[in-house]
Amino acid sequence: MDLADPTIEEFVALYLQEVSGHLRAISPAAIARSGELLLRAYEDGAQVLVAGNGGSASTASHLACDLGKTVLGAEPTSRTSRFRVVSLADNVALLTAWANDVSYDAVFAEQVKSLGRPGDVLVVITASGNSANVIKAVEVARERQIATIGLLGFDGGAVREMLDEHIVVTSREYGHVESAHVVLCHLLTEWFKQRLYTPADATVGLDA
Repeated sequence: MDLADPTIEEFVALYLQEVSGHLRAISPAAIARSGELLLRAYEDGAQVLVAGNGGSASTASHLACDLGKTVLGAEPTSRTSRFRVVSLADNVALLTAWANDVSYDAVFAEQVKSLGRPGDVLVVITASGNSANVIKAVEVARERQIATIGLLGFDGGAVREMLDEHIVVTSREYGHVESAHVVLCHLLTEWFKQRLYTPADATVGLDA
């Protein structure tokens, strides 16, 4: 924020301006590549694993919910299967067991070892890109031929170059990054809704 002592109206206007600026700066091509990778997983019947800490844990749960339920909803369609997707942040007993008995760095990696198979996709959501448990989960995924996608912030952090695909929100503010990540989750969900409700001979892309 550049204003020294803004009114609430000035603060709101500037905050929204900053967030919208970061959203406009996101690479559409990066979103498209990540979307196609997730679509391939769906078409192959592969599983999508999603992980994140703190606010990003909530976003991981949100994305898993939207892919698993919202994409196809309750309406009858020609599609008989849904996304096979799970948030690795949701099983509190399992998270705390790994954290207590091994270390917090292991909480996602050990789940990837248990659940992941070659051809699956791991989505990591992290503002800094430097969380040790996220990095270790990606390391395990790479060892097991599991594709990796990152929703990142800042400069992408250490995990950026380890990923098959990444979408970076180039802000240093956690709130801006996390807000943008939720928008990206909704964007991808909406695209899948259109794509998977569309007859097979039609083409709907992210630029439609």
